[in-house]
Amino acid sequence: MRVLIVGGTGVFGARLAELLVRDGHDLTLAARNFRRAQRLASKLGCAALRLDRQGDLTGIAGFDVVVDAAGPFSTEGKDPYRLARAALKAGQHYLDLSDNAAFCAGIRSLDAEARAAGRAAISGLSTVPALSSAAVRALSAGARPEVIESAILPGNRSPRGLAVMRSILMQAGRPMRVWRGGAWETVSGWSQPKSYDLPQGLQRQAWQIEVPDQRLFPDHFGADSVAFRAGLELAVMRYGLAAFAYLRRLVPVPINGFVLGIFKLGADLLAPFGSGRGGMSVMVITNGERRFWRMLAEGGDGPYVPASAIRALLRRGEFPVGAQPALEVISLAEAEGAMGDLSVTTEVVSEPVQAIFPRVLGASFDDLPEVVRATHQTSDLSRWQGQASVRRGRSLWSRFLGWVFGFPAQAAHIDVEVVKTVSGDSEHWQRRFGGRLFHSVLTRTPAGMTERFGPFTFLLGLRVSEGALHFPVRSARLGPLPLPRWLLPVSIAREHERDGGFCFDVKLLTPLTGDLLVHYQGQLAPA
Repeated sequence: MRVLIVGGTGVFGARLAELLVRDGHDLTLAARNFRRAQRLASKLGCAALRLDRQGDLTGIAGFDVVVDAAGPFSTEGKDPYRLARAALKAGQHYLDLSDNAAFCAGIRSLDAEARAAGRAAISGLSTVPALSSAAVRALSAGARPEVIESAILPGNRSPRGLAVMRSILMQAGRPMRVWRGGAWETVSGWSQPKSYDLPQGLQRQAWQIEVPDQRLFPDHFGADSVAFRAGLELAVMRYGLAAFAYLRRLVPVPINGFVLGIFKLGADLLAPFGSGRGGMSVMVITNGERRFWRMLAEGGDGPYVPASAIRALLRRGEFPVGAQPALEVISLAEAEGAMGDLSVTTEVVSEPVQAIFPRVLGASFDDLPEVVRATHQTSDLSRWQGQASVRRGRSLWSRFLGWVFGFPAQAAHIDVEVVKTVSGDSEHWQRRFGGRLFHSVLTRTPAGMTERFGPFTFLLGLRVSEGALHFPVRSARLGPLPLPRWLLPVSIAREHERDGGFCFDVKLLTPLTGDLLVHYQGQLAPA
């Protein structure tokens, strides 16, 4: 095919050009710096063209496919899709490597023009969302993925383009929306670090950042939660960026040429350190399994991976007519085939997923009513809401303990919301009674289930009896210090079914005196 790569001398454009030359395409590199384009074109054995994507675009005529690898991809400006429109008007397919969420989603605005021209306009033919969505579909195997979590983890010696650096810095410390538990939440860019495994025992840390996946996957796959993180190999760079993100939460530091230059200088000084090994992890939870697709790129081949999606599509030679984000435009098999001549290793791993309550209760968990079991089968985050009544003890002792643990005030009828968030072998329960919040963390341990309120940790004697789940307290400690039995509260708490709904009834009595501490009861349903 006759292919024009706009931005063909950039970090990813140059590598895409090399791959397409290997495949025998009739290639032309376009760039604002014509001499630079000529040098690379001479090395690759292809043609060069002087072109500014913001200037005169008549030079794009005569090609089958126009690829935008220049960026930065942003919805700012009067017409961010100027190059795409010009390509469609010239009767050409338009493809790009955008990882900007708004730009990638907004390509659908060109659908009528693309269909009228009988051509494709596809945005995001890069690691995300093209490769990530292909991996999600392959891992899901036709089922609905309940949870999707992806991460890109480059090696430190991979080259860094200014457009990518600017994109990350612009997001650092700024609010971004993530889909968790069937609702949108707001988090800060470059926050909430997490470690990921890669092939050959490699492990890397990554931080939350926005890509098209968070915006597009909830509707496309029907997932309950979608997360994406990106990493930097060197700890000094990861935590330095985290400190900068924290600063930007307090002060709106602009990302201008001066700030970008400082970060570029730091990255260049640290470039000799670390390695040329990087990778990607995609995970889905479905049908009681956690399934991973993991990829490791070595020998400096990591920057070729974003180009593999376009390479795979051009190898197929067929394009879906219309304008769309690159969601499942290629299959995982096609993507892996396009990386076949790279130093890339992939693996698929699966493991069973079971929530902490059925693991502690064992076979007796199945004796509970379905509505009770459902509240204890959270795979990532779940939300529950309903009505409750609260009764509080009146003695000074009970009032003091109620204040220590943050229990809600007395109320005859009050709205209640419970949010359960899974983290390893623990669940964080956030309970909201009206405007009052109180928290606890339940953890599966070898001794059984514990529940921690601040410095106090209680060992629960979970048991199923007469179709209800009971939560008696067996022992407690303050920090690492065990509490004597005479200092234990009495817990008369159970969860049960009534008229097909989930009900809770929690009554706590004070230690020493046996006075009422708190008694709250009510019903919950999925939010």
